[in-house]
Amino acid sequence: MHRFYAEKREGDLFTLSENDRHHADTVLRLKAGSAIEIFSEGQRYSARLLEDGKAQFLSPLPQCEPALQVTLFQGLPKGEKMEWIVQKAVELGVSRVVPVEMHRCVMRLKGDQAEKKRERWQKIAREAGKQSGRAVETEVAAPISLSSLCSLLPSFDAVLVPWEEAGALSLRGFADAHPSPATLGIVIGPEGGMERSEVEQMKAAGGYPVTLGPRILRTETAGVCALSCLMCLYGEMEQAPGGEGEA
Repeated sequence: MHRFYAEKREGDLFTLSENDRHHADTVLRLKAGSAIEIFSEGQRYSARLLEDGKAQFLSPLPQCEPALQVTLFQGLPKGEKMEWIVQKAVELGVSRVVPVEMHRCVMRLKGDQAEKKRERWQKIAREAGKQSGRAVETEVAAPISLSSLCSLLPSFDAVLVPWEEAGALSLRGFADAHPSPATLGIVIGPEGGMERSEVEQMKAAGGYPVTLGPRILRTETAGVCALSCLMCLYGEMEQAPGGEGEA
C-alpha cells in the first residue's frame, strides 16, 4: 500500500504535500480512485486518491507510534553509515535522531555542508516512516557538540550510554530498575568508541553507562541493537489489538 503525508485536511478531503503529489503522479503514476494510506496530524487513515493532489477519507487505521519516546544521539560515523542508521532507527520507532560530534569522529560537518546532510537524512527518515506506517515524522536534528548533548540529558527520564567498559548494568537490568519511563535517550559513540572523559561527562550529567554484552559492536549496529532491545523490554514490539504489520 502506498503511503503519503497530507499537507492539510478539510473535512473528508486531504491535500497531499507537494513532494508526495509529485511522487504519486509522476513516479508511481497512480490513477484517481487508487487506494492509499494518508498520514495527517499524527494519525493514519485509509483513503482514495482523487485528482489534483487530493485524497478522500475512507476510515481510520490502527496507529503504530510507540508510547515510549526514544531519542538516538549518534556519534557521527564515516561515509554514508548515518543514512542506514537513520533509516533503521525510524523503522524501529525512534522519535528523534541527533548527530553528535565527539572526539573520535572522523566526519566533521559545518555550515551549509551540515545542513545539506541533515536535509538528506531527514528525507531518508521521511521515507522510512512511510514504509513502516509511522504517522508521525521523525525529526533529524543538526549535529551538536558533546557539551550541548550533556545539557540536554536532564530533560529525559533517563539516558543510556552503551559503552564497552560500562561494567555489569545491562539493558534488562536498567529496565527492571526503571519500569515505566516516558522518554529515553541512547548515546552511541562513533567508530573507535567514546573516550572515558566523554562518558564521565555524560555520567555527571545523569547518563547511565550500560553494557550491550561481551561482543564489541560497530557504531551502525550498536544503536539499532540498543533501540531494538529497549522497544522489546518495554512492550513496544507487541502487536496492538486490531493492528497490522509488515515483516
